[in-house]
Amino acid sequence: MLDSVRVRLTVWYSAVLAVVLVVVSATTYLIVGKTSMQRTDADLEVLSDSFLVTFQDELSDTPGTRASAVLSAARQAMVEHRSNSDAFVVLDPGGEVAATSSEAISSGESSSSSLTRALASSDFHHFAKTSQSKEISLETIRGEHARFRAYSRQFNANGQNYALIILHSLHTQNEMLETIRLTFTWMILLGLLLAGTGGYFLARKSLAPVVAMGEHARRIGATNLHDRLPVLNANDELGRLATTFNDLLNRLDESFERQRRFVADASHELRTPLAILRGEAEVAMSQNGRKAEDYLESLGILHEETSRLIKIVEDLFTLTRADSGQYLLSPEDVYLEEIVADCAHSARTLAREKNIELRVDASSECLVRGDEALLRRMILNLLDNAIKYTAEGGRVEIACRAIAAGFEVDVTDTGPGIPSELQSRIFERFFRADPARSRSGREGGAGLGLSIALWIAEAHRGRLELVRSDATGSHFAVYLPGPVAALAGTD
Repeated sequence: MLDSVRVRLTVWYSAVLAVVLVVVSATTYLIVGKTSMQRTDADLEVLSDSFLVTFQDELSDTPGTRASAVLSAARQAMVEHRSNSDAFVVLDPGGEVAATSSEAISSGESSSSSLTRALASSDFHHFAKTSQSKEISLETIRGEHARFRAYSRQFNANGQNYALIILHSLHTQNEMLETIRLTFTWMILLGLLLAGTGGYFLARKSLAPVVAMGEHARRIGATNLHDRLPVLNANDELGRLATTFNDLLNRLDESFERQRRFVADASHELRTPLAILRGEAEVAMSQNGRKAEDYLESLGILHEETSRLIKIVEDLFTLTRADSGQYLLSPEDVYLEEIVADCAHSARTLAREKNIELRVDASSECLVRGDEALLRRMILNLLDNAIKYTAEGGRVEIACRAIAAGFEVDVTDTGPGIPSELQSRIFERFFRADPARSRSGREGGAGLGLSIALWIAEAHRGRLELVRSDATGSHFAVYLPGPVAALAGTD
């Protein structure tokens, strides 16, 4: 039951409200009880003053001996102040009961008998004994079935010290406090019932969008990943939650789309060399009596396509390891201009086949810290891409120089350029600006070279950018940090 957030919120809210109501009710009850008791004590003091005034008047008008006059005046004062809720007792100088008002109360037999029994209780006798040594005493004593407030006061009559004790029944006060208790109890129960019911429906209404989002999210799968959660109010907490979840779905959708495109492109790229391999093998096996030159030509094609297939697989494996963070760099201090010169020397064969002029400017000393094998591969990929898309008789230039923030490698060509609408996609995997040229002999490429070059530059805390591409050719630039920054990036 408590697994539901709505129930937990309702229980928590009701529990807090119950504690608050109980504390407020208990505090109010105690304050009312204390105030009522203080008012009772004040009334008893006023009543004792009035009794003694009447007693003194009656004593002055009563003939007889001193003791009998005191007792007669006391009884007369008790008669004049008779009450169903009050009892009067006068103690003589020896502490014995000299007069009581029990016989003077003519109405309210129940109260009178209750007061009479209270006068005979052990609590009263204990109070009467202890009050002899005090000018004024106040105490609550318990009778047989009720409680009483006892007030004691010393007074002088005819030269003798007497004590006046007034017992006030707390029956009315107890009834009032009981009524308050019952009222507070029902108010707390009713308040908790209303608050719990209202809190549950309020929590249910507040969490209804979350439940709806959960149901909607449960229906989203790989086939409908483009669906999004509805956002009713983008400025509240639930709206921000839905927006965040939609952003997550956008990233997942883009990731799935890249994965689908990657698998489709990889399958497409692998299908062509595999088809050529199978076709050449079938041709070689289907004809008898072929010349040695024909078999050598078929073997050459098989070797070329196998090499191309191996390169594609190696590139895919490199990118897969890079994406998963499993490709660890082996940084060391290397001279970037030497790597550029060696790569240019290796690429001259490709350039010579197309009668392309390859110019190299690597005279500046450029000491960098990085993975030499990866840096060499990045530069070879850029040179291969430039030569591949430069027409026969064109020109490719590569230069290495130091700049303020580190080092820069520039690769320019005189190719046809990349259309402006496609320039933002050139670093995507398997992307080729001219698909018609993608599988024509040596110029056939899988569209992974620039993706790998970009990853290598970023792995060295650098960047690879397309600076310019128009009808006069393209210009790629690699920016690498100096040895200190590169070292910090590989730790």
